[in-house]
Formats: sequence, C-alpha cells, structure tokens
Amino acid sequence: MTAALAADVLLVEDDAQEAELALDALRRACGEARVAVARDGEEALDFVLGRGGPAAPAAPAAPAAVLRLILLDLKLPKVDGFDVLSALKSDAAAKVIPVVILTASKMDQDILRSYRLGANGYVVKPVDFEEFSEAVRAVSAFWLALNRGV
Repeated sequence: MTAALAADVLLVEDDAQEAELALDALRRACGEARVAVARDGEEALDFVLGRGGPAAPAAPAAPAAVLRLILLDLKLPKVDGFDVLSALKSDAAAKVIPVVILTASKMDQDILRSYRLGANGYVVKPVDFEEFSEAVRAVSAFWLALNRGV
C-alpha cells in the first residue's frame, strides 16, 4: 500500500505495471490529487473501512471525508472487486464514495453486476498505453471535478 493517511483517490490494482500506468495518468490529469494504492481487495477494505489491517491508517478518518474516488479492478487477490464493491456500498460512511470499475473485463454480466452492486461507472482498460492513460485521466478528472467531498 502506498502510505497515505489521507488520499483523494484510492487505486485498487494488483498488477504493478497497470498501477504505474494509472498513477502516471492520474499525476498528469490531477497532479495535486493524493493517491493511495491497494494491491488487493483486503488491503483496500482495510484502508477504506479502517479495519485495522496492516494497510489501514493508524487512526483513519471517515472515508467520505478523505476519499473522493475509488478506481477498482475486479480481478483481485484475497478479496475480489465485486466483494470489495459490495462491502463499500454496504457501509454507511463509505457508500457515498464514487467507485469506478477500471478493469479488462468486457463481459456483460460483469458490467451488470457492478452497476447492481452500486458502481458509479465502468471503464474497460484499453491495452494501448496512450488509450489507457487517457481513460484514467478522463475518469479521474470527471469524478474529482464533480465530487468535492461531503
């Protein structure tokens, strides 16, 4: 986990290369945004819900007061993205945080399930670096501009 007691964006991505691409795109799109990275679903839940795992901040702030966007992959180790999304949208404080699925899956059932669980958006990761960077930039700029915190 990229250490951060407060973050604007949480990127949940287990692939190190894709995480670096997303971080680069986020830096270009919104250089002032503070970004935390979780490498698996358990780490993401520990961070957002303050469950006291090794990735959680020592004294977590209310997630809605800290995070303005979560970019969530679906295929994750330990806890998959669907279970992370379900847990976040079931939590009174975390459910207001916009969650955008950022995944390689184009499967209709994954898209439908994501929206049924409360996803705010669904973006298929392009294979091309420039397209991937542009997709992350567009999503982050849109959600960060709209969501100024509660």
